[in-house]
Amino acid sequence: QVQLVESGGGLVQVGGSLRLSCVASGRTFSSSARGWFRQAPGKDREFVATINWSGDSTYYADSVKGRFTISRDNAKNTVYLQMNSLKPEDTAVYYCAAGAEVAGHVDEYDYWGQGTQVTVSL
Repeated sequence: QVQLVESGGGLVQVGGSLRLSCVASGRTFSSSARGWFRQAPGKDREFVATINWSGDSTYYADSVKGRFTISRDNAKNTVYLQMNSLKPEDTAVYYCAAGAEVAGHVDEYDYWGQGTQVTVSL
């Protein structure tokens, strides 16, 4: 089992920045890839970014490419999502996920956090 706890969400104005964190505990070695997903009200959960164990392989959704950066600190069992140039359409609950390999679909991840709310206001 892997437990994931997200933090760092909040209310920010358009163009602002936030950094989300996801701390993992438990049997993290078996699910070493990490992903960030988001879900807006009335919409499906969608892929945002993913990173492998070593951090040398990352992938992003087109909608966030160039604005968001995923990174990790394995010594702290923590994955980050730096979000810059935020837009109203980035408003959603952001979820951290753990899986065996980097992937862009919710079904590829085995463990999920409870989510953290990000709201971007005009």
